[in-house]
Amino acid sequence: MAIPVLTSTVTGVLSAPGAVTSSETINGNLVPLGAVLQVINGAGAPMNVTFTDPGRTPLGDTGTQAGVAVANGTTKFFKLTTGLIDGATGNITVGFSSTTTITAQIIY
Repeated sequence: MAIPVLTSTVTGVLSAPGAVTSSETINGNLVPLGAVLQVINGAGAPMNVTFTDPGRTPLGDTGTQAGVAVANGTTKFFKLTTGLIDGATGNITVGFSSTTTITAQIIY
């Protein structure tokens, strides 16, 4: 399922987060627009959000990045940056350690 994308306006926009799957893809073209990922943890336990590191070591190994915890019952925002974009696909890949009552949306 694709994460909903909201365009903010001076008159406001209604929040419309959607359910997430364990791995989601975000269009890298949203980065120059100042996009942020909002993750809402409605679960009874913390969960992690992990962005796939598209970089490569000199030996060709895929880089890894530690997950960032989102406490239960909280909302966290993540700035989307060019360093997260996979040059081969033009996309950002983000993983969710839990999907039960976890919703997200991208806002720019």
